[in-house]
Amino acid sequence: MSRAARILSVALILGLAAALAACGTGGGQGGGEEGGGKIALLLPESKTTRYERHDRPIFTQAVKKLCPDCEILYSNADQDAAKQQQQAEAAITNGAEVLVLDPVDAEAASAIVERAKQSDIPVLSYDRLVQNADLDGYISFDNERVGRLQGQWIVENVPEGGTIVMINGAPTDPNAALFKRGAHSVIDPSGIEIGAEYDTPDWSPDAAQRQMDQAITRLGRDNIDGVYAANDGTAGGAIAAMRAAGFQEIPPTTGQDAELAAVQRILAGTQGMTVYKAIREEATTAAEMAVSLLRTGELPRDLETTGVDNGREEVPSVLLKPVVVTKDNIEETIIADRFWTVDEICTPEFRDACREAGLIE
Repeated sequence: MSRAARILSVALILGLAAALAACGTGGGQGGGEEGGGKIALLLPESKTTRYERHDRPIFTQAVKKLCPDCEILYSNADQDAAKQQQQAEAAITNGAEVLVLDPVDAEAASAIVERAKQSDIPVLSYDRLVQNADLDGYISFDNERVGRLQGQWIVENVPEGGTIVMINGAPTDPNAALFKRGAHSVIDPSGIEIGAEYDTPDWSPDAAQRQMDQAITRLGRDNIDGVYAANDGTAGGAIAAMRAAGFQEIPPTTGQDAELAAVQRILAGTQGMTVYKAIREEATTAAEMAVSLLRTGELPRDLETTGVDNGREEVPSVLLKPVVVTKDNIEETIIADRFWTVDEICTPEFRDACREAGLIE
């Protein structure tokens, strides 16, 4: 081989190596360091307003900022595990190179992960942890801490020796089990009696209302001193039941997610608190993780993670800190983060309450 031919051969080899390196390893299809790619965002339901109002647009915006040519394949399962399985299959068929999965059913969703892995597609578990699956990462909040915060607020606001009703989340959601465990760790040793306790299928506010109706019939209207509701939807159902039963005052009631209706109830005095989770930070971090998986097949190197056991492995995880929100700190949390605006919160029905809280003049 001539010297010129050898030089040309080396140049071709180096050029091919550079091209392969630029393709990355994520998804087995290659998003490229600067190129685009397809990321599937699979969310579980729309009954909770956060997903369509916050998670989806924030995640999409963050991905587009990091990867302008990336395409988001979005699906919402409407609380149907079988539908989510079909949506995941469709995303894979349509060329998804990374799955960001918030499971309807954390156990059943392991089949989605297994199917993705057959196509060399990395999977990031979002908000809820898929159980017994080979995950590439997990982003959520310290969910047991959420339950402890709710439980501590109950202990501080229910009379010693009082009786409460516990309305927990969906039994198919591993986060609900963590909320419950955290709450019990504080409530059980406090001397407060749990007069009735329920798990709420699909986090349904209607189901929570029926459960609260049952508790009122069982315990009596005058024998309920507080309500542990695992999220704002179940809190709304419980409060509707108490109103219908003729409660003169709604006893201390917890919540979670900082839904608009819950923030308004807190201002009006019918719900005591909610747990605010900075979804902007969660969704933005998820976008960074997903784009890194797309481009390199790995999580960002500078990302601080901890291991969380999902029954199969210790999943590298980012757990963010939740915050208790009451009437006293709505402005410096929810409004400061632009989660809800003053105009959205302070509708005509709630103007007096907003004025009293100092949100408007």
